[in-house]
This record gives sequence, C-alpha cells and structure tokens, in this order.
Amino acid sequence: MVLRDGWGARPPKYTNHMHTPISQVGWADIGYNFLIGEDGRVYEGRGFDRQGGHTQGYNSVAIAVSFVGDYMTRLPNQAALDAAKAIIACGVQLGKVTSGYRLQGHRDVGSTSCPGDTLYSHIRSWAHYS
Repeated sequence: MVLRDGWGARPPKYTNHMHTPISQVGWADIGYNFLIGEDGRVYEGRGFDRQGGHTQGYNSVAIAVSFVGDYMTRLPNQAALDAAKAIIACGVQLGKVTSGYRLQGHRDVGSTSCPGDTLYSHIRSWAHYS
C-alpha cells in the first residue's frame, strides 16, 4: 500500500474517524470508466460498456476519465496527456464514443475543483471541448 504522503496527497480538509473493526467494505466498483497514470498507461475502471458512478446526472450518458494525481498547480506529464487523448480516440474508433463528442471537465457539470486548475485550463484547449 502506498500511503498518502507517498503519492503526494494533500492533507484532507476534514476527517471523520471510523470505529473499527468494520464489517463492510466500500463501493461495488470504482466510479470512473478509465484512470490515467503518469506512467502513460490507461487503467480500466468500468470501461466503455458499464455505466459509471462519477457525476450525478451524467453517469448514463458520459464516459469519465480521471487523471491520478493533483493538478491544481501543474500539468500531468506528456505521457499521461497522450494516454487520455488515446483512450478517447480508441472510444471513437470502437464506436463507443461519437465522433462529435463534447469534452468537459468535471467542474463543468458539478461543484468540484476537479480536475485541478492547471489541467482544467489545459483541456479547454483540446478539440471537442465545450
């Protein structure tokens, strides 16, 4: 397990402590369809054919791609940016994403700072952003 400080997590704004031991474990699946790592790899979450659990009102009509990391003050590396573009292109090529798709950041459709100020500014220059 990589602890929070090991992967550069910011301190939480607040915490609610759990009383352990617990008898149940978490979500049935990760909410995002795909995750992008700075190793240049695309990690399948729910994939193209399963509804996500990422954004209220958009789960059944959108594919959600999440970059792993904090991009408030820096961009992901070029390998990660290329991987994100590649998974979108793959979706179009496979007929899972329409060729006239609209690209939006998480904050465009929900109250969040995701995907981070610097990354958000960058994706607004990508084709299909609206």
